[in-house]
Amino acid sequence: MLIPGLADGSRATPLANMVLWDDLLASSTATTLDYAQVPFDHPLWVLYSSGTTGLPKPIVQGHGGILLEQLKATHLHLDLKLEDHLFWYTSTGWMMWNFLVGGLLNGSTIILYNGSPSYPDMNTLWRLAEQTGMTYFGTSAAFLLACMKADIHPGRDCDLRTLRAVGSTGSPLPVAGFQWVYTQVSNTVALESLSGGTDVCTAFIGGTRLQPIFAGELQAPMLGAKIQSFNEAGEAVSNEVGELVIAAPMPSMPLYFWNDPAMVRYRESYFAMFPGVWRHGDWLKINARNGCVIYGRSDSTINRQGVRMGTSEIYQAIERIPEVLDSLIIDLELLGRDSYMPLFIVLRADTALTDELKMRINARIRHEISPRHTPNAIFAIREVPYTLSGKKMEVPVRKILLGHPVEKAANVGAMRNPQSLDYFVQFAQQLNSTTVTLAK
Repeated sequence: MLIPGLADGSRATPLANMVLWDDLLASSTATTLDYAQVPFDHPLWVLYSSGTTGLPKPIVQGHGGILLEQLKATHLHLDLKLEDHLFWYTSTGWMMWNFLVGGLLNGSTIILYNGSPSYPDMNTLWRLAEQTGMTYFGTSAAFLLACMKADIHPGRDCDLRTLRAVGSTGSPLPVAGFQWVYTQVSNTVALESLSGGTDVCTAFIGGTRLQPIFAGELQAPMLGAKIQSFNEAGEAVSNEVGELVIAAPMPSMPLYFWNDPAMVRYRESYFAMFPGVWRHGDWLKINARNGCVIYGRSDSTINRQGVRMGTSEIYQAIERIPEVLDSLIIDLELLGRDSYMPLFIVLRADTALTDELKMRINARIRHEISPRHTPNAIFAIREVPYTLSGKKMEVPVRKILLGHPVEKAANVGAMRNPQSLDYFVQFAQQLNSTTVTLAK
């Protein structure tokens, strides 16, 4: 962790393993830095996508495009200044690590953390915010919801007076997550829910300090990002859920994919559905005030009796039930049926999946979503498969349940918990032998 000082000009209290910036410079043996001039589109790095839809994509991005996008995002959208301390909880396996380092472009201090966010308890990162004078706390929606489930009170138990903003990404942040931040963290922070991806190493929808914040919404498309919602005919729609598209180029779009010299996989990944228009693979609704709501991956759409729906709404309903810690829902077309949709849930310790709990889960889905979206069956599992960046692996699990081998459906090296796939491999074998009860 490199910390030059707090926002008020005072020095931070040294923590274990902390190196102060001035001390690092004083001890350095290097006297000069050598630079090489390269073209705007010179390759900068290879980033691997998270693997939420299958094998990760090896994305090559360029110097100039990344420089422009990250300067724009951190300076104009995150509103970072020289005195700010930017933190994002991330590992080097997620593009948010590259985004965090981009905070140095406009002179802000960045805070890097290597360790569990829940050890010794869920207040660990909030104590880090207090100790470092953090002004921007970046994390994932999953972490904020885990804090809410753990019933912690960071605003009460930690001194967060320096905190100006909280950023959330990785998955949609539901209304309950917004409410928790403003009641249990701070009622004055700018809570910015962002959507973007490894593909562009930035956000294309996010925060703006010039507009109100509405719970459950992303405030607006980012500057220079022509974000639209397309219907099946390729027409831009408003106040209607459609495919999220980027209708004009952004500087940090990939130069190419590694080992894809003919650009075949590149075109198939983004331009197969709407020729000439980038389709990102998320469900999006843009309302009259330009606010945006993400409904989850369109690749993992649930289609029940002709009604299509993203999975995020179902997760939000299910995971507010106290006994349910996590969930995964998969829509399959098997054995001549229109649809077979199992729901997999992770339960709190010492909680059993009883018939009464199943009835409450189904009742919640019927009431808040619709009767046709109740699952065919509910199963208790130990853990939901996640990518290193904290995204549920709906599409790879669906492929496994449809009989695809694991090595073709997922890259276990890009997973947080690869052992979690073992359950679904066994479940797929049961499905293929028709031993799983398919009746509602």
